[in-house]
Amino acid sequence: MEAIAALEHKLSSYLEPSQVKKVTRAYEFADRYHKGQERQSGDPYITHPIAVAHILADMHMDHETLMAALLHDVIEDTPATKKQLSWRFGRAVSNMVDAVSKLTEIEFSSKAERQAESFQKMTLAMSKDIRIVLVKLADRLHNMRTLGVLAPEKRRRIARETLDIYAPLAQRLGLNDMRVEFEDLGFAALHPLRSRRLKEAIKASRGHRKEIIAEIKTMLENRIDGEGIEASVMGREKHLWSIYQKMKGKKKSFKDIMDVYAFRIIVKSVDECYRVLGIIHNLYKPVPGEFKDYIAIPKANGYQSLHTVLLGMHGVPIEVQIRTEDMDAMANYGIAAHWLYKSGSQDEANHARANRWVKGLLDLQQQAGNSLEFIEHVKTDLFPDEVYVFTPKGQIIELPSGATPVDFAYAVHTQVGNACVACQVNGQLASLSQPLESGDKVRIITTKNAQPNPSWLNFVTTAKARSAIRHFLKNQQHEESVDLGKRLLDRALQNFGTSYKEIRKSQIKKLLKETGAPTFETVLQQIGLGSRVAYAVANLLVPESKRKPPDARSVNSPILIDSSEGLLVSYARCCHPIPGDPIMGHISPGRGLVVHLESCKNLDDIRLNPEKCIPLTWSPTVDGEFTAEIRVEVAAERGIIAILASRVTDQNATIEQIRVNERDAHTNIVALTLKVKNRVHLANIMRRIRNLKPVQKVYRIKN
Repeated sequence: MEAIAALEHKLSSYLEPSQVKKVTRAYEFADRYHKGQERQSGDPYITHPIAVAHILADMHMDHETLMAALLHDVIEDTPATKKQLSWRFGRAVSNMVDAVSKLTEIEFSSKAERQAESFQKMTLAMSKDIRIVLVKLADRLHNMRTLGVLAPEKRRRIARETLDIYAPLAQRLGLNDMRVEFEDLGFAALHPLRSRRLKEAIKASRGHRKEIIAEIKTMLENRIDGEGIEASVMGREKHLWSIYQKMKGKKKSFKDIMDVYAFRIIVKSVDECYRVLGIIHNLYKPVPGEFKDYIAIPKANGYQSLHTVLLGMHGVPIEVQIRTEDMDAMANYGIAAHWLYKSGSQDEANHARANRWVKGLLDLQQQAGNSLEFIEHVKTDLFPDEVYVFTPKGQIIELPSGATPVDFAYAVHTQVGNACVACQVNGQLASLSQPLESGDKVRIITTKNAQPNPSWLNFVTTAKARSAIRHFLKNQQHEESVDLGKRLLDRALQNFGTSYKEIRKSQIKKLLKETGAPTFETVLQQIGLGSRVAYAVANLLVPESKRKPPDARSVNSPILIDSSEGLLVSYARCCHPIPGDPIMGHISPGRGLVVHLESCKNLDDIRLNPEKCIPLTWSPTVDGEFTAEIRVEVAAERGIIAILASRVTDQNATIEQIRVNERDAHTNIVALTLKVKNRVHLANIMRRIRNLKPVQKVYRIKN
């Protein structure tokens, strides 16, 4: 009874009496249904929902959230139903309780897949009502506070998961106080000895620090007061986990990290924030490059503050944060400050920002192939350091540190990313893989028929870019394999005097029954990928009794090859076919169609097998750059390699590789790997090289 009385007292400071009454009713219901249940510590079970409600009351959450907190375990652990809750407490509360119940424990002992699935559930819950996740976070926080009663193995598992997912999630939603507590409790459970040692070291170092902190604080207060500004100055202590992470990450000693003194200055208005900044920069020298203005450009979670580092007396570094009272509430309570300060327009913007992030998560979820891929994307995105770059029109785009122009393109719009071919950074052409810096002005150059390059996955940093590229490539591979499967099946059917267009629904039904494939499209995809033989599928589709003699012209009609770029058409490295060459193909499992020269020795074993070896021809509109290899026998003269290279580039060809071997004292053999358009293009290059005086012989390598 004392616990609920304390809760009512806390709520009466900011809620209406009628709303406090509703919360009390929810408590009475939960108390009745949890009667006789105990926690592992031996305490009555109801102590847990009350503790969760207290955490949310400290954040000044609304009465519906507090009711959901008190009732959050009744559906899962008692005979109470969602229908009952809906009838007694309204649909909003019952929906929240139901959603929190469905966010079952994310257990690390289970497969990573299950952990990821649970996180996906949380994302969907957030998109419906962000308060659901606040209840879940408060629930986890109380569980972390009472972790001591569990077995060591389980303690470590829950702590690892809290540090991996819940702490970054709290930070992403701007719940700084909660994040700090998650990290320190997680650290104590995961590394108890390190945590204890660090705590003792901080205690021991406090003595001599006290005087310095008091001295700096007095100087700051006197100077700000002298300018007629009302401000509160407080010393900040770094929390255990951040000290440990800095020692580990920056390989610094405890003494180096504790030599930094941190202060927070709270003022009344934004204008005063900038005035105080000027005052303290006059008092102590600022460290160049350490000033950050998160008021003009807030962080993704709505955090706003001015950050600066000063050099105080005896060269002591002083970190200072300057912010207003509203910004301080936002920094500590994040998304929950939306309920704390309902009137502020700035706060509405912060709420919208958090919702935008949640919507981004939903987009990722739809594009990810499975829950593990989704959680991999999200973990990279949970809370990176930011860079702020500008569009040509001056709009600010926020990206994680290390982001590239490709990340920027996808942040603007998925279509812009997919069509991106080049970029300008600050008016200069730049590489697509170049990391961007705050203040860069980025312009993306797009073309109509462009598509993402698989190599982009090696350097993009944002979850949105990575997931959009993978999604596009997956779809493209699917479409290409289905298209290739159709063409290969059509060729195989022509052997039986029919064609792809003449297949009936009854034949497809029978085929699916025999193969066990879910759809006909899946069968076509498998043929295109080389994991199913087109001839065998044609055999199943057309029984012997219905076969006609094949049309000689159509059986030998080759498949057209019309591009150098294709996920399912690749060009053999043994013979380097280029447009204009007589070609032949074979199906390789997983690689699709591999194109060879007709004369390639590697086709000797399969040349007579019509199921594996397929006649091909180049499309008249074939486009792109193809690899060719030539050898040049040349007199060993100074500068000859440079002359050869300029002859090649004069013909608009690209040199991919040059290798030089000495044949004897007078002659070198130069092997050139080139990118050319077709045979005519290659012939022109070879003619230009042959005309050079030192060149004795030029020939193409075909095997």
